[in-house]
Amino acid sequence: MKRVLFFLMALMLSQFAYAEAGTADFVLKDMAGNKHQLSAYKGKWVLVNYWATWCPPCLEEVPDLVNLYDRRKQKDLMVLGVVFDYKDVKEVSEYVDDMLMSYPIVLGDDSVTAQIGPAAVLPTTFIYNPQGKLVKIKRGIITKAFIEDMIAGKK
Repeated sequence: MKRVLFFLMALMLSQFAYAEAGTADFVLKDMAGNKHQLSAYKGKWVLVNYWATWCPPCLEEVPDLVNLYDRRKQKDLMVLGVVFDYKDVKEVSEYVDDMLMSYPIVLGDDSVTAQIGPAAVLPTTFIYNPQGKLVKIKRGIITKAFIEDMIAGKK
């Protein structure tokens, strides 16, 4: 029994160490039922964008995220939108359709924040480099220019 407890504690501590280092892997399931694992996107920049349907700054950044995703998804970028504080799935689906959001959308919950991290403000974007390391947490509106500068190494 002591060995099992020791093993579980060691495993738990190792998970915290990975999260602290910014290299923790995550697995998120989108509204279409597809799973998205950070390690599956090695070689690509990964943006995990927290947003809400009632959030004007979130609405403002969607066209830039859609444009970048559509242009770069086959090359060097993955965008995952995570919606929080929504009324129901129908509301989210209608919003996604109205905004022509082409990237995968995840319904945010405690499981997501446990894997990625919490956000004090919306929108918040977690940016992972092509090696899968969390390199930036951008609070507030993110722009196409900001992301392109990150990818080009200017930020």
